[in-house]
Amino acid sequence: MNSCSPAPSSIVFLLTSLSFAGAEVQVLNLASELRRRQWTVRVISMLPPEALEDKLKAHGIEYVSLNMRRGVADPRVLFRLAALLRRWRPQVLHCHMVHANLLGRLVQLLVSIPVVVSTAHSINEGGRLREWLYRLTDPLTSITTNISQAAVDRYIEVGAVPRGRIRFIPNGLDLETFRSNPELRQEMRRKLQLLEPFVWLAVGRFDEAKDYPTMLRAFARATEGMHPSVLLLVGGDGLEEKMSPLVLQLGLESSVRFLGVRDDIPLLMKAADGYLMSSAWEGMPMVLLEAAATGLPIVTTDVGGNREVVQDEVSGFVVKPGDPDGLAQAIQRMKELPEAERKRMGEEGRQLVEQRFGLRAVVDQWESLYAEFGGDRVEQQETGS
Repeated sequence: MNSCSPAPSSIVFLLTSLSFAGAEVQVLNLASELRRRQWTVRVISMLPPEALEDKLKAHGIEYVSLNMRRGVADPRVLFRLAALLRRWRPQVLHCHMVHANLLGRLVQLLVSIPVVVSTAHSINEGGRLREWLYRLTDPLTSITTNISQAAVDRYIEVGAVPRGRIRFIPNGLDLETFRSNPELRQEMRRKLQLLEPFVWLAVGRFDEAKDYPTMLRAFARATEGMHPSVLLLVGGDGLEEKMSPLVLQLGLESSVRFLGVRDDIPLLMKAADGYLMSSAWEGMPMVLLEAAATGLPIVTTDVGGNREVVQDEVSGFVVKPGDPDGLAQAIQRMKELPEAERKRMGEEGRQLVEQRFGLRAVVDQWESLYAEFGGDRVEQQETGS
């Protein structure tokens, strides 16, 4: 804990869902690190859990679901949330993602929380209506944050948040979990029967933002007539069901493998040779941080905070979104580089993540923010890390 951080106190994280997605994994990371620092930590999700509940419990973190149904607005949830907050009386309510951010603001009308933080995880959270709702409810939150500077700049530009009422705090990563390991790499490749000389990895649920059609079309063009390579696709929400027809249409059934939802992403990262992302919009993807920390060279699109993680021509290649030809050329270039050059790129990416995105340093930033907006309501103490 840094010298200006708040004394161990009580915090509730409120998020929309609990699954193996980037924002949810980041909440798990933050909650676990704050628990290690002796905070009382609780987590509430609006929807029933899909994953991570056991990991929260393993860290001694109480978890409650409001059991909302997706797509169904239920005003009673506001009163259930207020009752929980009255009972727990946290010093900080830290909300993540648009629905939880709005709910966390509205509950302030029923119960007073000293510090309310609203964290957005994307440069685009769903159109003008949501941006207007952010602006309308801004007085009900202490501060809004976003996980990339590009997203912060856009929120100010479109008027979703007044200038001076939004901060950039990046995602934080457990650097020891994501580190290259030759022995684990070979073991994982044997388990997955990866005989191809080059293995690409892409992780993310089926979602319009991920633009998997562009990825698959680019991969088909990049690998036509080339030495064999394989693309591992990891994710749920109908990824295989929706993308299998296009895989067949492009003749990629022997080189694209759907792995479904996995809880061994660090091992899959170690098994891969390169990381691939084709997103149309993003915030600051956890998977890019994880790939860079593992030492993977990366091919990604120029959206959101991706350039804040991947330095073009240094730790990977950054191309414009929605361009299968440009993405295909970058895939080809990466594969044709000498192994030593790809390794150098991976090392550059790892160094950048170590410098900017280590979990403990990021949590130091959060503790300072809580203290700043808590004033005398969140007591501070002098202590060492």
